[in-house]
Amino acid sequence: MKNSTLIGIIIGTIAILGSFLLEGGKSESLFLIPPMIIVIIGTLAAGLAGHSFNVFRKIPALIKYTISPPHHDIKSIILQIVNFAASARREGLLSLENKLSSAKHPYLKKLMENVIDGADQESLEHLAENELNSITERHLVYIGFFNKLGGYSPTMGIIGTVMGLIATLSAVGSDPNELIANIASAFIATLWGIFMANIVWLPIADKLRFLHDEEMVVLNVIINGVKSIQKGDIPLVIHAKLVSALPISEQSSVILPKKYKDEAKELNQLNQTEAVVAEV
Repeated sequence: MKNSTLIGIIIGTIAILGSFLLEGGKSESLFLIPPMIIVIIGTLAAGLAGHSFNVFRKIPALIKYTISPPHHDIKSIILQIVNFAASARREGLLSLENKLSSAKHPYLKKLMENVIDGADQESLEHLAENELNSITERHLVYIGFFNKLGGYSPTMGIIGTVMGLIATLSAVGSDPNELIANIASAFIATLWGIFMANIVWLPIADKLRFLHDEEMVVLNVIINGVKSIQKGDIPLVIHAKLVSALPISEQSSVILPKKYKDEAKELNQLNQTEAVVAEV
């Protein structure tokens, strides 16, 4: 589901805060400004101290990316690669130049442009490897950043609680009811620290990891498809190779056009005929 991250955060928030209210808690005792400042601002400050400002300023964009990630239809990409392969066999690689504007993924367009421009197999493999390594390294930085925020947040909550307890104990001798209320307020910081870690920061890190893994599957399918086109493989072989990246239950849904199957049969019959002639 596209908005699963946002839905999960909302459900988790309702479950936790709703349970607090059902137990007789009051909402005004939860939303205290000082504990929230210590936890949220303190966590972000610790994250900034441990990473570059370039990573820090991307927090809103990364959160938006996890809530509403782009969708690449891998099945449509596979069929488009098969069609590109068929056109390349019939009309040559140069015939694909005018079709790249309709490429269903920018990486497919990039690799095909390199193939059309004359990149050999080794150069293409180096390009793809460097690209995947760069993407992985960049994504791991973002994933690690949110994991660190998830680690800082409970600690900031403890700091807020300790500060609240110090202020409470320094007022010993005053009204006992007021002291009890201050002790309860002190623990709100711990609640917010744990809440932000387990409902916001760590789930976002996990979603970034999930999206990274999904993207790697798509990119590897594209790389294998383009390499197959470069080698001149027939569409039927390319289709069989690429659909293997999908679960078995989904492979049959990527239907190969009948003309490509007929072409493969004709080629197989031709090869058998040539083999018989060669034996004679």
